[in-house]
Amino acid sequence: MACFKAPRSGLRLSPGPSSGPLSTRLGQKRQRLLEAERHQSPADGAWTPSPTEPHVGLPVTLGPQRSIYFSSPNSRPARLGSEFFDQPAVPLARAFLGQVLVRRLDDGTELRGRIVETEAYLGPEDEAAHSRGGRQTPRNRSMFMEPGTLYVYLIYGMYFCMNVSSRGDGACVLLRALEPLGGLETMRQLRSTLRKGAASRALKDRELCSGPSKLCQALAIDRSFDQRDLAKDKAVWLERGPPGSSELAVVAAARVGIGHAGEWAQKPLRFYIQGSPWVSVVNRAAERNMQA
Repeated sequence: MACFKAPRSGLRLSPGPSSGPLSTRLGQKRQRLLEAERHQSPADGAWTPSPTEPHVGLPVTLGPQRSIYFSSPNSRPARLGSEFFDQPAVPLARAFLGQVLVRRLDDGTELRGRIVETEAYLGPEDEAAHSRGGRQTPRNRSMFMEPGTLYVYLIYGMYFCMNVSSRGDGACVLLRALEPLGGLETMRQLRSTLRKGAASRALKDRELCSGPSKLCQALAIDRSFDQRDLAKDKAVWLERGPPGSSELAVVAAARVGIGHAGEWAQKPLRFYIQGSPWVSVVNRAAERNMQA
C-alpha cells in the first residue's frame, strides 16, 4: 500500500481534503488495468471474454454430426403443417415433389429423402383407389381421416406402402420414390435385412428408395404408422425442400400396377421429377408429349 514520506522538518502531513478521492481514482485505474491484462493474457494464451461481453466462439463440444444441408438449427427447413396437406389429391401429389421426408428412428438416427415421385388417388370415383365406391373398411379408414393422415397398408403379404390423405373423403397420395439425402448406410442396412434374394450384393444408392415398398423398407415404415398425423408425429414428418423445388419440371404419366382399373389405369395421375435418376419407372412417351 502507498504512503507519504514526512518532510525534512520532521512533521508528518495529514491527508488533505483532496487526497482521498485521488487515491480512490488511482486504485480504480490500477484495478481496471489488472482486469484488462487478465482478459487479454490468460495463462493458457487463449482469449477469455469479460463477464459483460457475449461469448461468440465455438462450443467446447459438438453434438452428433449430420449432413451440412441440415446442420444448422437456424437453416433447418421448416416442418410442413396441416395446411400443406389440406388440398385436393392432384395438387398435393405435385406439391410433395421436392419436399423432404424425415424419419427419426428410436436411437435418434434421422433418415432423409427428397420426394421425387408420387401418385394421386381421387377417392370414391377412382376405380384404382382402395376407397372406390365410397366403401370404408378398417384397412382404409385412414383415407377418410383429416388431410395429412398416414395410410399404410400391406401388399403381397410382405411389403408396405405409405400414402398421405388429402382433402376429400377417400382421397390420398402414394409416396413412390425418394432421393436419399441422409442416413444412407442405415437405409442400406434396413433394405438388406428385409429384401429377398441377392442379399450379399450391396445396394446402390439409387436402389434404396426407388419404389413405394423400397421406400418403406429404407425408412422402417410399417403398419404401426397407419393413422399417424404427418403434421405432428415425432418419428416421421415432412420438411420444406431447398429453394427451387417449385420450379422443377414435372412429368404426368399413368400410374403403375393398376391394370384392373379400366380407363382409370391410363389417367395421368402419377407425377415425377423429370430427369431424376431416383424415379422408380420412367415414362418416355409421357416425357415426349411434354415436349411436343
